[in-house]
Amino acid sequence: MDSDLTTIQSIGPATAALLIEAGVPDAATLRAMGAHEAYRALLIAGNKPHFIWYYVMHMALQGRPWNDCRGEEKAGLRRQFDDLVAEVRGVPLSGIEAELRALGLLAPRG
Repeated sequence: MDSDLTTIQSIGPATAALLIEAGVPDAATLRAMGAHEAYRALLIAGNKPHFIWYYVMHMALQGRPWNDCRGEEKAGLRRQFDDLVAEVRGVPLSGIEAELRALGLLAPRG
């Protein structure tokens, strides 16, 4: 019932069940969507945002351990995560906030 989502490193039965409920039925779909869009589906389905979950999914799809995400890569993923959460919540970034974020000069929200 969990499909083959659990064949992807770091995705266990509980995460697989949430992905399936969010419309991501299997590993092939997850790989085709990518971590960002799959996480969007999770948020739209009503799951609470958790940054660690977001970057773990990115690492998993690259076949990397979850704790391999560090430095600028992690900071970049944090910016993407914050932007995605704001977008899904319907709170767009202001013009200056978006520009500062794009330049890497703005600390992540929250």
